[in-house]
Amino acid sequence: MRRETVLVTGGAGFIGSHVVDLLVEEGYRVVVVDDLSTGRQENLNKDTTFYRLDIRDPSLAEVFKKERPRVVIHHAAQVSVRNSVEDPVEDASINILGSIHLLELSAKNRVRKFLFASTGGAIYGEQLYFPADEEHPQMPISPYGVAKLAVEKYLHYYKEVHGMDYVSLRYSNVYGPRQDPYGEAGVVAIFTERMLSGGQPVINGSGEQTRDFVYVGDVARANLLALDKGISGIFNIGTGRETSINRLFHILKDLTGASAKEVHGPPKEGEQFRSSISPEKAEKIMDWKPETPLEEGLKATVEFFRNKRKPS
Repeated sequence: MRRETVLVTGGAGFIGSHVVDLLVEEGYRVVVVDDLSTGRQENLNKDTTFYRLDIRDPSLAEVFKKERPRVVIHHAAQVSVRNSVEDPVEDASINILGSIHLLELSAKNRVRKFLFASTGGAIYGEQLYFPADEEHPQMPISPYGVAKLAVEKYLHYYKEVHGMDYVSLRYSNVYGPRQDPYGEAGVVAIFTERMLSGGQPVINGSGEQTRDFVYVGDVARANLLALDKGISGIFNIGTGRETSINRLFHILKDLTGASAKEVHGPPKEGEQFRSSISPEKAEKIMDWKPETPLEEGLKATVEFFRNKRKPS
């Protein structure tokens, strides 16, 4: 039996495409909206209905009218913290105004639930304690983090005023197959591609800054669990563990067999120094926990990029 229709924005992107694949596998009818600015045609699941659209496009209303989704999973975004610092107006246009447009259409078309890909790193800013739980003060130090927090407040408004249920998933640093190795975000993919190509990765700052790396397959599973009718609210999706960028560099160097040296560059504005988030609430309420150890996930990621480099 076919399950309800789910509309996934950013469904040709890194995380969104993994979510789409899992939904299709579970029998959902999936509609993908993606402008392919960062998403890739090759990531699109063939068993979906696809619309190439910016989430700010007025014609998105026709998609809702035609497809009648019951759930919206919102992954389309400007995803670079650094780009948000350089151009806060564009970041807000996509990440705030684009999200409000989507929420308005969802409310008007009686979507039962809205899942939002938020951030568990940038939203907390420089943490006061580690790992951060969902009650940690939200003190973002980048426009990207500010935008994600703003959308969470809008989610609350739409639930209170329009009765639309929501789940906000605050991701830590997601990595895995299909991550873009050529952008400004995604240190695992960037380092991996440069090492495999014989290039030289550059570590920003001292390299002692830490991140909470969570595997994309575990993140996709969190989205599936969040569809349950009894689950709502804000949840951290991370491991609760800190890994320094220096350590990450050396793990990837071993996995790729690269001869790259440890080279450091200047630190980047708008990025917090340490980050890790607690998954305890997600485990208690959603029965979700990270299942992929870091080295196992990194090995799968390296193999993906290595296979991509092989001639077909």
